[in-house]
Amino acid sequence: MKRTLLALLLVSIASVLLVARQQADDPAAKVDAVFARWTSETPGCAVGVSKNGRPVLQKAYGMADLEHDVPNRPDTIFEAGSVSKQFTAAAVLLLARDGKLSLDDPARKYVPELPDYGAPLTIRQMLQHTAGLRDWGEVAAIAGWPRTSRVHTHAHVLDIVSRQKALNFPSGTQYSYSNSGYNLAAIIVSRVSGKPFAEFSLERIFEPLGMTRTSWRDDHTRVVKHRAIAYSQTANGFRINMPFEDVHGNGGLLTTVGDLLTWNENFVTPKVGDGDFVRLQQEPGRFNDGKPHEYAMGLMVRPYKGLPEVAHSGSTAGYRAHLTRFPDQHLSVAVLCNVSSGAATQYAMNVADLYLAGSITTTAETTPSRRQREQGSYTADAKDLAMYVGRYHSDEAEVVFDVALDGDALVLKRRPDSSFRLRPTAKHEFESPMGGIRFIPSENGTVTELSVRGSRVFDLRFRRQTSGS
Repeated sequence: MKRTLLALLLVSIASVLLVARQQADDPAAKVDAVFARWTSETPGCAVGVSKNGRPVLQKAYGMADLEHDVPNRPDTIFEAGSVSKQFTAAAVLLLARDGKLSLDDPARKYVPELPDYGAPLTIRQMLQHTAGLRDWGEVAAIAGWPRTSRVHTHAHVLDIVSRQKALNFPSGTQYSYSNSGYNLAAIIVSRVSGKPFAEFSLERIFEPLGMTRTSWRDDHTRVVKHRAIAYSQTANGFRINMPFEDVHGNGGLLTTVGDLLTWNENFVTPKVGDGDFVRLQQEPGRFNDGKPHEYAMGLMVRPYKGLPEVAHSGSTAGYRAHLTRFPDQHLSVAVLCNVSSGAATQYAMNVADLYLAGSITTTAETTPSRRQREQGSYTADAKDLAMYVGRYHSDEAEVVFDVALDGDALVLKRRPDSSFRLRPTAKHEFESPMGGIRFIPSENGTVTELSVRGSRVFDLRFRRQTSGS
């Protein structure tokens, strides 16, 4: 009898140890730690993982609505930010596959509102961010109306883009991330198909794939059942930070982690398009000189810790998103968050690391940012600063800057109530919340222009106004 009890006890202990070992080896058991900061008192995130075409994890953390105590669920709808771009690119590729347009058509063929910059600016270049188009949102921000500060529509996008007298660079020669190209792409899809972009996407992409909880935020006032409210985290707690604009195509996709996993599987077993379609969407672009870059059609294609990766991140207002796929491992990870401090990209890669254990061969390298490399110090004499004082105007941004002296500092003022100091970095050059400011003197040394350079607007000129002008 004692031997029987002892044997049963040993078997029981062995079973417990086996279960514990299996749990320790199970990546899903470790995912909770990645999202541990998001609780019933905070917004949060949803995460989904698929392996070999089968969902193996879908979980949610934190709250979808803090006012009404609604928790996030795996099927909660979030906004995906620039993760949306791959769907816009796919819509264009479908029209190309139908023979309705060519990727190498000049964009002005379908959007005559675009200025003629002297050389063709193609649809392909817009989708791969090599067109040189200034980002309309950054132009609007320079004018004092950054995104989420007023209701922008595609009519506003067309108006802003049509007023830009120059590109960031000749089309096809450099890379500059620009939402403008993707908004124009959505407009092209609508004009060529004869249907609203949202309707075309529903009929040709979402419905065929069974993405039943996915749509576009083409009307920000539309009620969307089971949508998470977006928040920003402040020193005083959380504040609602929802996108109230109707611009979409660059972002604006309302979706779930489950639907994103379904979409990623289309690159493996196409139901929308075919093998050539998915190959083309994932093919990295090339500059005019033939040199490749990492951006394909709404997708970044580059190695991660020695493994091929196809991915994109996104952020709009308080939403954060990341969707990644590792083709060789047939692994996909989707993360959607409804809080601006939700590090969706970091979370997605942390989760991916759990499932890629044993496949990773190298560690990621950290390189200093451009700002870190270029940051310097420069002291400007107060007497020299006086040469910059004046009023500067831009028709392209439809805004006036007043540059004035405040003690020994140069200050830029913008209606109705913006005012900020300019920090000198070199002769004629300053740093500001808008980006780099460069004052341009004429041959006689008199400053005649001011140039603003941001991450997506390279050289927006403001003419100095003379008295009486």
